[in-house]
Amino acid sequence: MFILHIYDGLLLIQQRKNIFPLMKKLLFLILISAFSLAVRAQEKPHLYNPSADAKADIAAAVKQASTQHKNVLLQIGGNWCSWCIRFNDLVTKDTTLDKYLNANYIVLHVNYSKENENEEALAKLGYPQRFGFPVFIVLDGKGTRLHTQNSEYLEEGKGYSKDKILDFFKGWSPGALDPKSYTKAK
Repeated sequence: MFILHIYDGLLLIQQRKNIFPLMKKLLFLILISAFSLAVRAQEKPHLYNPSADAKADIAAAVKQASTQHKNVLLQIGGNWCSWCIRFNDLVTKDTTLDKYLNANYIVLHVNYSKENENEEALAKLGYPQRFGFPVFIVLDGKGTRLHTQNSEYLEEGKGYSKDKILDFFKGWSPGALDPKSYTKAK
């Protein structure tokens, strides 16, 4: 009887030995998966292109806005800027903001980063970086700067106010700037 208990104990140890390599492999796969998910979570969005030619991109956006009877909204910032990403996320994911923005503006993300500060383009726009980031510039279909918006005035709590953003969009839309909207019909 005693020998059977020893034999059963040896069998159990042998079974456990066979399980350990399998458990090690499984644990290794779990760790690799967790690491790859953590790396992906740290990847930054690429809204801004540091190698883009801001002057050429702005000229193209103005031309497009002119043909579509829209204004241009320049969102100046960088992929390093959490508030820039937060603003873009809100505006693109909220259907009201996204619809209004796309109906009235050609949107262009203009990079400001260590790699490319776009000094010449921003100088021509009146040095908007003085307000911090993101900062918004509204241009008309001729490329005339209509407004520079400090994003701080659009904030609320730890994010942005949908109502403040919508008011900003409406206040500088082509319709709001059209003198015909303010004259009474005769």
